[in-house]
Amino acid sequence: MRPFRLPASVYLWPAAVVTGALAASAALLFRAAINVIATALTGVGGSLVAAATALAPWHRALVVTAGGLMAGLVLHWGLRWAARGPAGAESIDYIDAARQGTVALNDRATFVRSVSSLLSVSTGASIGREGAMVQLAAWFASLLARLFPFSAEHRDALLVCGIASGIGAAYHAPIAGVVFVLELALGFLARNTVAPVLLAAATSSGLIYWFVEPRPLYEMPAVALAPASIGIAIMAGLVCGGIGWMLLSVLERSRAIFAALAPSLPTRFGLGSLLVGLLSAAVPEVWGNGYSVVSTVLQGGSPWAWVAVIFAAKVVATILSAGSGAIGGVFTPTLFVGATSGYLMACITPHIASTLVADPRVVAVIGMAAVLAAVTHAPLMAIVIVLEMTNQFQLTLPVLVACGLAYAVSTHFGARPLYGNPIEGRQ
Repeated sequence: MRPFRLPASVYLWPAAVVTGALAASAALLFRAAINVIATALTGVGGSLVAAATALAPWHRALVVTAGGLMAGLVLHWGLRWAARGPAGAESIDYIDAARQGTVALNDRATFVRSVSSLLSVSTGASIGREGAMVQLAAWFASLLARLFPFSAEHRDALLVCGIASGIGAAYHAPIAGVVFVLELALGFLARNTVAPVLLAAATSSGLIYWFVEPRPLYEMPAVALAPASIGIAIMAGLVCGGIGWMLLSVLERSRAIFAALAPSLPTRFGLGSLLVGLLSAAVPEVWGNGYSVVSTVLQGGSPWAWVAVIFAAKVVATILSAGSGAIGGVFTPTLFVGATSGYLMACITPHIASTLVADPRVVAVIGMAAVLAAVTHAPLMAIVIVLEMTNQFQLTLPVLVACGLAYAVSTHFGARPLYGNPIEGRQ
């Protein structure tokens, strides 16, 4: 009689739980580091927007410019140091690594990019902190995969666990973390990967939810779903699809312009940060990833003129920060664009809003998902993550409609998605 042996994939399950815990730790450590640096430079704790508002206009501009220069110098010299690292270590991000089925990340390059991102984010660059959190979670997972004698298949699965748990920890959205790797990193999930990915995402989100922030990322009152919400969803899907397409096009164009104006990294970072700093002198709300403004909008009652000004300024600031090459995510700023554009759509057209939907916050939630679907070309992920982050699952139907239309509009005009194409990445 053969002795009973557990399948090799079962040993991956506890490793997935550890990966989830590492992802939660990465998110908390990165947030803490941002707060320490921002407080040291501004003397004000709390959110970046609160810190920016408390500073004099010249002080805001100085902090952003200095931070951008430091981030550029770190990246310039750090990548040279990384290039002298161990042979065979690829300098690729976590999405490309998952698509290529490798965990041999360049540790030095990942560290340098994380430090550069930390400096940019903590000094007011108009980019997201979450991208670096997910990068760190994936990096920790790759280190764990290389430390223990897993098979190549299981090492690749651990990296995917790191990405899913990073999304779960950063956005309080474990299901979206799984869908994220399904749509954007792999295009599919191998049978042996399903259980560990679910365990990792659940672990990271559970640790954040139970011990740090026991609420959705965007806490808001429940909003009502009216049958006529489908009408506003159709309009929002078409409009937000166009906004997402334009945002992608302008971001790509801005990178080319900055590269032509300032070939060296420090100069490019410094120029972009100077322009963002000058803009923040007039509109302090452009600092950071836009989280606090979105939270305010989702509470309702914000004057549409105030939202319009911040919307315009934030879009320009994000284009400047991302175009200059600042290391950080555009994911959360995209949510900002969607929420504010949806809110404005409802407020500026009251005769339509009163007929189709009574609450502008409904359109804000729909807009968040629709613009995200248009920018990432991942409508399933956009639907799940926005509903999880806002806890407004009663809006599933209009969000589905809007995301489908926004995705169709963006892909029809041929915009290159934010994370590339997962099928092309495997060829």
